Amino acid sequence: MPTISGIPGPHRFFFYSFDCNEPKHVHVRRERKVCKFWLEPVALAYNNGYSAKDLNRIRRTITDHLHHILEAWDEHCGNQ
Repeated sequence: MPTISGIPGPHRFFFYSFDCNEPKHVHVRRERKVCKFWLEPVALAYNNGYSAKDLNRIRRTITDHLHHILEAWDEHCGNQ
């Protein structure tokens, strides 16, 4: 479960190793809350526990660091 380093804030951004067969996406966790965002285009795929306000902040963070997240995906899964 590789974590993407260099993204500030209280959330953990990560991939699951078995996710490489899906379209590019990132999982986000904080405490017991978790969500998943597709990356191309950035869109919510799944949410468990986050408020709409939290999701908007997470989306903004993903958008601000999208290039870095996509590079991490390509490094982990290969350029698919």
